[in-house]
Order: sequence, then structure tokens, then C-alpha cells
Amino acid sequence: MKILVTGGAGFIGSHLCEELVKNKNNSVYSLDNYSTGTKKNHVEGVTYIQGETKNIDNLIDFNPEIVYHLGEYSRVEQSFDDIEKLWGSNKDGIFAILQFCRKHSSKLVYAGSSTKFGDGGIGRNQSPYAWTKASNTELVKNYGDWFGLKFAITYFYNVYGGREISTGKYATLIALFKEKYKNREPLTVVSPGTQLRNFTHIDDIISGLIMVGEKGSGDNYGIGCSESFSILDIANMFDTKIKMLPERKGNRMTSKVECEKIKILGWSETKSVLDYIESFKNNNK
Repeated sequence: MKILVTGGAGFIGSHLCEELVKNKNNSVYSLDNYSTGTKKNHVEGVTYIQGETKNIDNLIDFNPEIVYHLGEYSRVEQSFDDIEKLWGSNKDGIFAILQFCRKHSSKLVYAGSSTKFGDGGIGRNQSPYAWTKASNTELVKNYGDWFGLKFAITYFYNVYGGREISTGKYATLIALFKEKYKNREPLTVVSPGTQLRNFTHIDDIISGLIMVGEKGSGDNYGIGCSESFSILDIANMFDTKIKMLPERKGNRMTSKVECEKIKILGWSETKSVLDYIESFKNNNK
């Protein structure tokens, strides 16, 4: 089976490629613009193509049975400053991907965003990023109905694990905390710190994605840990100093996990963020 992963050199995409290529019946390809992905994440056996998803029709000359579309801009607070970059990636990109999948009769597995479920549903409009992702899920569903496109939509909940971005403005929370802990620096928490999140290990995300690719259809495949923690809860797990930062736009306060549909496919969470942090601390005393 030929499988295309957009964003295949990124954090989640590289882990997905790594698992997919273990099946010798798969030919796995990655399309990535390397805005946050890196060649350090390349996996042996995967074919890598550099370029923008909005140009996919000029870059991919084969028919993939499945397209995992992970290659979109994916930061909330930063999206206010990066709105042009965001639009090119998330709006121009999704239309090109849909047209490509329709042309090649490919099944689309789209990585939506759990931000649309936050704060009683208003999270979808709290940042440019959240709005593009929420509106993209509506487009994917409608496009599927209009043209008979096979699709499944997944939602991730605060993914952590190996290959996270740990520095710079695109750093993820757990990776940033780990980096500061190793450097004996205070952990920086955006006020008020009571924002709730469901931290989900990369291994659980990947097992869910592959299940959805094989057996999923339609919307609402949430992949997330059932237990929620505040940002301060997570910071306190490191047992070190904490520095509070001013509140920022777009920072939702609640987190709603909807994993019922993927559990029907046989998925369940296997990793705990508390165990992960404890293991990290024990190895960095």
C-alpha cells in the first residue's frame, strides 16, 4: 500500500512514518516544507519530498491509498503573528489536499484540532489557528459529502514524547519544561495556570492514527488521555521553581476529551504523563 504523510518530518509525522514503514507491504512517503520538521527526524525506508501542501498536485506523481494530512501550522498563541503563514498552510493547503485525494481516490485522514471543543465550544474562534482548524473540519466533512471522498477526522490532545520541539517559539509545553529543568531554569507558566489539558503520549496517538487509517470513517475520532491536568499541575510535577507569565490571547481554559468513537475501534490509552515526568526526572538528577 502506498501511504503519504504530510508533515512526515515533524514530531507526530515522523513517529507515524516510523510505525507505518514497519509493515513491509507499505510504501511510505513524506511531504514536508520543513518549517518545523527536520531531516534529523528522517526514518529509514521512507521517501521524503520537500514542498508545500498547497503545491501537492505538482509534487506527487503517484496514487496513495491513504493520505495522512498532519502538515499544517499548529500553534495557538503564535498564530496571531503568523496569520499569513497560517493561511497558506491551513487554508490553501487543505483545499489542495482535498482536490488531490478526490483526483486519486485516496482516503484522507485529517488531523483536526481539539481547540474547537474548548471553553464550551467557543474555543474554535479564540485564535486564528483554532478557527482555521475548526473550519477545515467542516470543509472536509462537506467535501466528503459533495464528492464521495473517503475521510476520517482525528483530534489530538496535547501530545508529548520523543522528538518534541524543545526550544524557540514553536516549542511544546512538556518539551519546554524538560529543557528548562535540565538547564536549572524556572519553568514558565502562562497565567492563570489553571488551564486544563489532556496530555497524551505520542505512542498512543500513533496507534490511534493507524487504527483510524485502517478502519475509521467520518468525524469525531478524538485521541486523548482521559485524565486532565492544569498547566500548574504539570509544572509542579517537576518539583522545581516556577515563574508566572502574563496571560495571552487565545489560551483556552478548559479541555473536553471525546474519545468514545475511537474506543469502538479498540483503542485505549497506555501511557501516563506523571510516569513520563517521573522517569525524566530520575534520569536527570
